[in-house]
Amino acid sequence: MSIGSRFFALMYDRMSDKVEKAGLGTLREQLLSTASGRVLEIGGGTGANLRYYGASVESLTVTEPEPPMLKRLQRRAQEEESRATILRAPAEDIPFGDDSFDTAVSTLVLCGVDDQQRALREIRRVLRPGGRFLFIEHVRSDDADLAKLQDRMNGINRIVARCECNRATLRSIEAEGFDVTELEQTMLPKAPKFVRPLIVGVAVPRAAA
Repeated sequence: MSIGSRFFALMYDRMSDKVEKAGLGTLREQLLSTASGRVLEIGGGTGANLRYYGASVESLTVTEPEPPMLKRLQRRAQEEESRATILRAPAEDIPFGDDSFDTAVSTLVLCGVDDQQRALREIRRVLRPGGRFLFIEHVRSDDADLAKLQDRMNGINRIVARCECNRATLRSIEAEGFDVTELEQTMLPKAPKFVRPLIVGVAVPRAAA
């Protein structure tokens, strides 16, 4: 466990507070209110999503790979009296069988996983046919000038925010066997310009040909 990971976990809620209040919390609420059945959330962080799951959720499993984050996630689950099952696991190696979940959730996670393609393949594997993948992710901009700025700032962002600000995540979702059925392309409020491009959407596993 590195000092950096402990410090990041300690500061995460404080750093993201303005962004949450400026609109990210509303985006979370709108999207996650549609989650239903057996739900898996990857990269639960400090538990920002827990309060937004509704009565349609039969069971909730939240994974988090980083021990400092995991402790804060467990603490918040207790404070909010969440019935979520919380366990330590990376998105690239989800410890459940095929077709285990009705809904999968990823919010600001695919920017930071070590292997984005593998994580998406794992999400697709554990979703049942017809299941839904709900996502909120900051992504590489379609604007060439802003994309160049993201490339220049990515090294700094990797150190400060522990993620990549220039990943073409929407393209990756589609490339790894999902059909995107709902999509909003918007901006992350109150965030630095190079991390503002945001996608909010729903995808379903593509049916085999």
